[in-house]
Amino acid sequence: MTALTTYPARFASLVKIEHTVFALPFAYVGAFLAVGGVPTAHDLVWITVAMVGARSLAMALNRLIDARIDARNPRTATRDLPTGRLRPAQVALFSLVSLAVFLAAVWQLDPLVRWLWPIPVAGFAIYPYLKRFTWGSHLWLGAVDGLAPVGAWVAIRGDLPWQAWTLGAAVACWVAGFDLFYSLFDAEFDRREGLHSWTTRFGVQGTFLGARALHLLTVGALVAAGLGLDVGLLYWLGVAVVALLLAYEHSLVRPDDLRRLDAAFFTVNGVISIAFFAFVLADSV
Repeated sequence: MTALTTYPARFASLVKIEHTVFALPFAYVGAFLAVGGVPTAHDLVWITVAMVGARSLAMALNRLIDARIDARNPRTATRDLPTGRLRPAQVALFSLVSLAVFLAAVWQLDPLVRWLWPIPVAGFAIYPYLKRFTWGSHLWLGAVDGLAPVGAWVAIRGDLPWQAWTLGAAVACWVAGFDLFYSLFDAEFDRREGLHSWTTRFGVQGTFLGARALHLLTVGALVAAGLGLDVGLLYWLGVAVVALLLAYEHSLVRPDDLRRLDAAFFTVNGVISIAFFAFVLADSV
């Protein structure tokens, strides 16, 4: 393989481009609900570019800051930085390019976001360090990802009503909840390394209880947002589908049986975001 094909594949692997399915559909949800219909192609294109740039920046910073920890963790030791497939300087340059893409998109959207863009960037930069100090890192990650529908809303309308924040809260609780499950993968390593997570603080049973509480809040926030918006039956069917999928996710794993944790984390959550956006889209057209 030539460098023209090798390095794009490595950078796609670095940022787990396939995981964009978690956040991007909820940005579209924010955009469609903001206008109560279908946004312009201009807004959708630049929101998409902004999301790709922001997410690429967030993942690259995470990998760069955590490179030494990843190298010691058997689960992450095969990533591109620990194995040397990418060098720190290359990832740093990729981060700067991702930031430039994000900013270029921001300047095509509502002028208010030109003042707000440092907030998510600061969130990206702070997040990787939190596991060194606090088990609350999962909540921080949820809050940062919860900015997706909020950012899309303000990028179109230039305002931030409570309905936008409630959508953001739904995403924040959803992401934090499934990130609690994700912390189960590294529980032994985190304890050995002195890293902090919900699991190392509250144990496996506490992780399940926390995830259930957060996912109940997710459904509650989607209901609250719908009550404050002019939505139709299909929106409510989407909320019901999210609730059923979250219940299914929790049925896949138990504190004494984590064999299907991969399916619960990756597959079900990807379906949740796509399915809910599909219902919002159908309700908007």
